[in-house]
Amino acid sequence: MDPVRNPFAPGAGQRPPELAGRDRELSAFEVVLERVARGRPERSLVLTGLRGVGKTVLLGELRSMALRRGWGSGKVEARPDAGLRRPLAAALHRAVRDLAVRHRAPDRVDAVLGVLKAFALRAAEDGAKLRDRWQPGIDVPAARGRADSGDIEIDLVELFTDVAELAADVGTGVALLVDEMQDVRPADVSALCASCHELAQSGAPLVVVGAGLPHLPAVLSASKSYSERLFRYVSVDRLTRAEHHRAVTAPVEREGAGITPDAVAALFEASGGYPYFVQAYSKAAWDAAPTDPITAEDVAVAAPEADGELAVGFFGSRYERATPAEREYLVAMAELTGGRDEAVATAGVADHLGRRPSSLSPARDSLLKKGLVFSAERGRIAFTVPHFGRFLLRA
Repeated sequence: MDPVRNPFAPGAGQRPPELAGRDRELSAFEVVLERVARGRPERSLVLTGLRGVGKTVLLGELRSMALRRGWGSGKVEARPDAGLRRPLAAALHRAVRDLAVRHRAPDRVDAVLGVLKAFALRAAEDGAKLRDRWQPGIDVPAARGRADSGDIEIDLVELFTDVAELAADVGTGVALLVDEMQDVRPADVSALCASCHELAQSGAPLVVVGAGLPHLPAVLSASKSYSERLFRYVSVDRLTRAEHHRAVTAPVEREGAGITPDAVAALFEASGGYPYFVQAYSKAAWDAAPTDPITAEDVAVAAPEADGELAVGFFGSRYERATPAEREYLVAMAELTGGRDEAVATAGVADHLGRRPSSLSPARDSLLKKGLVFSAERGRIAFTVPHFGRFLLRA
């Protein structure tokens, strides 16, 4: 099989050749867009799921949907070691530029940009030297007395309100997409929730679409109790057999090639239906197949190569971030589950290692902060990366 024509593309956030199994999520956002267009109140959206299920890809698709509707849109990737003010300013600047091409009142756009600049300039700490102050690249004077108090919750409500009103002027809306939302700092999470609450009450056409790990709802709830009613939560899971069949066969057929049913079944067993793994194993199978069609034997030959690439790029990079004590904890989790994608009791990990639970708390807490595990429910913990336990038992 010609490797140049290989349609499969494993990559972080890279759109697969066939976006299968995500009709429910796309339809949910289509409803949000349509309701906001009709002036009806609508909740913001939060996508949750393990790594490798395609949340980042979905955010990109939702952003494209918003842009096709003439909305302004910007995207943020949260980081645990950075505040949200600066990336939010950059994302909303992009959204305002999207709206500006349709707005007939440049002075109105400049006024909002002035508020946005004032918000952005507060990212610098009080007393910071001029050379250390971030300049947002907005060529208008900063507004005074609007979104510049230094309190992120107050400022974000005011900024969201002004940007949403600008969108309302041209009969559209704004979609702000936040990836890795579980990494947003507590004060910033509180500000996001408060802003969404304010906008929902006023019916302003701005929606936040967040994506994060399965424990993201708990993070939001800990910040604001009303967050459970503020967002519409959508769980993004692995593909079913039928969805996997479409994800694999459709790209192959578009290239004028074939794949046997046994090969499709073998790919499902290898990938578990997780979209990132589907792309990795399918790409390897295409390259390994000497002739058309791709067979189950080709999948068997290709699997070790795909496993090796995943071990280095997907699993290994995460494992390397763990300390020896954290790795011991991870291996214990894998041994308790037999490599399956299941949650384990924290007390069970302590028993397995012959240690007191309190002595393992630092390692567990550090793994939680690094995003390698999440608290599935009180007293239980699970890997954020599918098949990670299987990797650890093979390593």
